[in-house]
Amino acid sequence: MKTGIITTDSYLNHETGQGHPERADRVSVVIENLKKNKKLAWKKPGKFDSKYLRIAHNSNYINEVEKSFPKKGLFFLDGDTIVSPGSKKAASDAVGSIITAIDSVQNKEFKNVFCAVRPPGHHAEKDKAMGFCIYNNIAVGAYYLIEKYKLNRIAIIDFDVHHGNGTQNIFYENEKVLYISTHQYPFYPGSGSNNEKGKHNNVLNIPLPAGTNSEEYLNAYEHVLKKLKEFKPEFVLFSAGFDAHEDDPLAQFKLKSKDFYDITKRTLEVTNKSSNNKVVSILEGGYDLNALKESTEAHVNALLEDNN
Repeated sequence: MKTGIITTDSYLNHETGQGHPERADRVSVVIENLKKNKKLAWKKPGKFDSKYLRIAHNSNYINEVEKSFPKKGLFFLDGDTIVSPGSKKAASDAVGSIITAIDSVQNKEFKNVFCAVRPPGHHAEKDKAMGFCIYNNIAVGAYYLIEKYKLNRIAIIDFDVHHGNGTQNIFYENEKVLYISTHQYPFYPGSGSNNEKGKHNNVLNIPLPAGTNSEEYLNAYEHVLKKLKEFKPEFVLFSAGFDAHEDDPLAQFKLKSKDFYDITKRTLEVTNKSSNNKVVSILEGGYDLNALKESTEAHVNALLEDNN
């Protein structure tokens, strides 16, 4: 079985305005680079039942968002989360990508999948857009695994440099989902201290200071691996943000591109037995184009190796 890449070009029409860091080029450079690898299989997102979106987000919020997509120009959902006429399709396709990815893995079409999408999702709370995120793509995916496939142990590993407050907010009281985040702290969005543990001890936050380098990060990541071994997930989801890279303009970690290979590989080594190698990853942050290109390639290479 192959590693799949799920993407579609609707992301190009999600316009965020001149100078905004979350821009279409981010996904374009990732796709262009991954297309050089002939071992990857490509697929577009399919349609999905909106009921799964309505489990992750409340209906009033979804209705407000639907009404906010402008006929022309830009509309601000919050200070830095902006939508344009093309955002409606892009946001829907981002959610559709993770659902298509999960189906492709569950149906044994692909061994594992990376979704190259925007807008990202992990800051979107149950009833709030935030931090460039409209819908929480990975949260919809986790609920889809619970509702459609009746899974009881889903791990979400979020290595974006910013804490995924939205994902934590949505699953804080859900014992079926383990949410793990490594992130710069104190930093945007302000959440993610290590005393935020979830109602069922199902949240593990690993806050790390600005300036954290590769060795310090990978040492701290041992706590992630220990928790995953205990939890024994049936399915692994990555909130794959690459803004912990030393060249990223929006944060102050000092990781290198190859570290994302190590993070991915180490995670799979401890989860493959319980999850039967079932992994879906979805793009979150990463704002230096060259760092993003190299880091996504390193991450996907670890997924590809897991196929051999």
